[in-house]
Amino acid sequence: MGPSTPAAATTWASWVTTSPGRNQVVALDAQIIVALCCGESHTLAFNDKGQVFSWGLGSDGQLGLNNFEECIRVPRNIKSLSDVQVAQVACGYWHSLALSRGGQIFSWGQNRYGQLGLGQTGQSIATPQAVQSLQAIPFAQLAAGGAHSFALTLSGAVFGWGRNKFGQLGVNDTNGGRFTNPYAAWECLSLILLWPSTDRCFPTLLKSLRSQRVIHVCCGEDHTAVLTKEGGVFTFGAGGYGQLGHNSTNHEINPRKVFELMGNVVTQISCGRQHTLAFTPACGKIYSFGLGGNGQLGTRATCNRKSPSPVKGPWATSCPSEENESEQSCLVKRIYAGGDQSFAHYCSNNEPQDMENLTEQDPQRRICTLNEATVQKWLNNSPGRLPVDVSNEIDLVFSSASCLNGSFLSTSHPGHFSTSSKYSGVDMNMARLLLHRLIQQDHPKISQQVAASLEKELIPKLSSSPPDIEALRLYLSLPESPLFSDRSNYITITIPFAKCVVGLKEAPLKVLGNWWSTFEPLFFQRLVDIYKDVVVFLLQMHKMGIPPAEQRIFTCFVDTSLRFLEILHKVNEKSGSIIQYDKFYIHELDDLIDIRNDYVTWIQRQMYPMGRDGVVTLCRYPFVFDAQAKTALLQTDAVIQMQMAVDQAQLQNFSSMFLPAVESVNPCLILIVRRENIVGDTMEVLRKSKNVDYKKPLKVIFVGEDAVDAGGVRKEFFLLIMKELLDPKYGMFRYYEESRLIWFAHKTFEDFDLFNLIGVICGLAIYNFTIVELNFPLALYKKLLKRKPTLEDLKELMPDVGRSLQELLDYTEDDIEDTFCLNFTITEDNYGATEVLELVPNGENINVNKSNRQEFVDAYVDYVFNKSVAPLFEGFYSGFHKVCGGRVLDLFQPSELQAMIIGNTNYDWTELEKSTEYKGEYWAEHPTIKLFWEVFHELPLEKKKLFLLFLTGSDRIPILGMKSLKLVIQPTGGGEHYLPVAHTCFNLLDLPKYSSIETLREKLLQAIDHNQGFNLA
Repeated sequence: MGPSTPAAATTWASWVTTSPGRNQVVALDAQIIVALCCGESHTLAFNDKGQVFSWGLGSDGQLGLNNFEECIRVPRNIKSLSDVQVAQVACGYWHSLALSRGGQIFSWGQNRYGQLGLGQTGQSIATPQAVQSLQAIPFAQLAAGGAHSFALTLSGAVFGWGRNKFGQLGVNDTNGGRFTNPYAAWECLSLILLWPSTDRCFPTLLKSLRSQRVIHVCCGEDHTAVLTKEGGVFTFGAGGYGQLGHNSTNHEINPRKVFELMGNVVTQISCGRQHTLAFTPACGKIYSFGLGGNGQLGTRATCNRKSPSPVKGPWATSCPSEENESEQSCLVKRIYAGGDQSFAHYCSNNEPQDMENLTEQDPQRRICTLNEATVQKWLNNSPGRLPVDVSNEIDLVFSSASCLNGSFLSTSHPGHFSTSSKYSGVDMNMARLLLHRLIQQDHPKISQQVAASLEKELIPKLSSSPPDIEALRLYLSLPESPLFSDRSNYITITIPFAKCVVGLKEAPLKVLGNWWSTFEPLFFQRLVDIYKDVVVFLLQMHKMGIPPAEQRIFTCFVDTSLRFLEILHKVNEKSGSIIQYDKFYIHELDDLIDIRNDYVTWIQRQMYPMGRDGVVTLCRYPFVFDAQAKTALLQTDAVIQMQMAVDQAQLQNFSSMFLPAVESVNPCLILIVRRENIVGDTMEVLRKSKNVDYKKPLKVIFVGEDAVDAGGVRKEFFLLIMKELLDPKYGMFRYYEESRLIWFAHKTFEDFDLFNLIGVICGLAIYNFTIVELNFPLALYKKLLKRKPTLEDLKELMPDVGRSLQELLDYTEDDIEDTFCLNFTITEDNYGATEVLELVPNGENINVNKSNRQEFVDAYVDYVFNKSVAPLFEGFYSGFHKVCGGRVLDLFQPSELQAMIIGNTNYDWTELEKSTEYKGEYWAEHPTIKLFWEVFHELPLEKKKLFLLFLTGSDRIPILGMKSLKLVIQPTGGGEHYLPVAHTCFNLLDLPKYSSIETLREKLLQAIDHNQGFNLA
């Protein structure tokens, strides 16, 4: 290795060299050697171009020269590695390892114990083989022992394989679980002679070290030591000579911390054959332990040491001091151990201090990752043709999953060393910043090279079952590239990438979901928007026309993009809404597909499954439908159901003509009711009706009235019956003054049938496209869709109680019992008497404390919304689902179902004006009409809502918006002293011809202020 500063090396052992003087390896004179390593009888070295040379004993293939020659005396280039740039090499006794700049690990040589990590044991291998089971993991370091191997990732995960006789792999056992049938004793007995059952031929993760933030691994013959970022040392494996430093000669099958080094921050470790070194710069000490028979411990004795002992020497601390300056002392730069020798690379204390740090590697000895310096180096080239070395480096990074997974690592708390199934370790802001800096219009050649590497090399090779969580990071960072949102790359990059995500096995997909759930809304929304745009792009292509030969691949593209969005939608729901559910809506669907036809196809596929027939129905992915699209689906379903009911009735009527036993039926659901007994008459008709009758078109007849029900009478019916049913005289519902909402009154004398009737009425209102006044909280609609109400729903219904429970959850002190004085009970008013009810068995004797407060809140919410009203809600639920039960209801979100029943408050007053129709001599530019809209738009919000109530019977609007109200204004006779008159059944306003704006304002306000809910004129 080339010297960096004036320095020297000191050695302690029984011998230093087998021949006098220094022997220069003349064959490597023309090479700039970056690093080398030695095995039992062979040596590897590599130069600044990443080419590897080997020499020495080759009988086990450890030289990688595609032969088993006994001895190679002159360094030879390993030709099979000429296509990769090697960043590191490591030698075991009879095997070799190499790490490429692209993140691949190669192994060759003896494989008796599985030390090559290729999934098999036995025959030696003379040419480097890629360790396929470690593909895509970003590695930082390799290490090799006598017959075992280790690889350390950039974020501190440790993988080991090979011999494990003494537990040197640290995997908590000495049984590799080699056999599929461990009870077949004869099989084990016969094979154990060939392959010791303690070994691992596949790389195995040391789970116990995952959270320890490991930064370095080193191996002895049969033991292993690791160093953590905080300066702790763990050892495991053979301990017969005390080389583990645990003050014993026991073997350890688990990584165990060297406690006698605690209190010191160790920055370097090294292992010889059967001894270990550790360096602590703060106190300037080197510690050694293990075999000392050849003086390798540097203690001026040849006895073994079972615990760390200081190496005798003139060592200086890393911090300058008067004591250091007063005498000549050595400042240690690096320590090494090999065989039965130990070395210290040092400089004098008055020379420039350049301490080596194991966390700061030479860039040439690391895998290539994307960072600010690399991006800037690439951008410094002119926008024209890229230099070959730059083009190759771009290709190296963007063709390698390992390189991308090692890029954009977070350095802020908690940092990438805390990577887990819950935390990715990726700095998403850095990823976005660097990828946007790299992909620019000013540097098209760079963008083209990146796109080509992703399309041809990276994406096609992504595995459906990555070997470790660190191999999943690119799924987070890559979509931040502007290439993904470029339409020209949808088919070649964006969709194939989604296919890889969709194809992931359950375990890695779950981890990816956990990571996505921690995204900031901005990043998550961006990912959703990319694939919404892809779907729109594909549907636009389909609308323009797809050749029949390409239809199947097009269908696959649409399905893949929607399935990717479906995964994101599930993550969003599970994590409690990173973004609002309506952010998944694709509003262009109504213009791009026939939603009704899509729904019919979906129903047919469910009734008559035809396998994967190449047809994609968007109804499989209801989360992309906005409220307007879902309403169209509901209307389609209603029409289908009504038509089926009508057809069935007509068939029955036709049969009754020839078969007297068959009774004729009406194709409509006819309600003949008296205004003064609307509830009783309705219940009587519905009680006699069958479930199929609820699906028929509804016709309402008021006794003694000649009006034909063209929709207006039906609307009037719903207004009247809901007003009657919600009347306090029935005592069916409790009104909450603070929220102005109602909920089931569990202390009621009304029977099940009335609650069932209200459910039926709500269902009929939806099926007949009429909104009703029903001031329930959102919790009702959650329950109708089988979703659990939460504390947020209680806050909506009972704001004071909800706030109090939230304060209980947010309280940070430990004296909850003394402060809140609560137990698991609830106090209710029972017709003037106070009643205490237990929320759980023996709840009166269970105090609410810090550990059970969440259970208390959950039980409280459950009691209010579920337990206390169970039979009443069951009646409502049963009635509602008699009419609206079915597949289409599952497409709705609770708030959308609420808007379907009672309308919403998404007011657009300009749209109301645009969609209004005029009769008689009125038209949009008539002077009275212009005065009317001028006055209307000047009204405050509350007055505008009162106008809606006056005109339509409700201050809410249908889910399809203002345009669906179809307001009609017509002139009326009389003079200016008459008030405007509303016909709520038809949304019709009789407006006198007012000549002044003052008169119109006065009369309009009088009309809406004196309205009693609705005018049935």
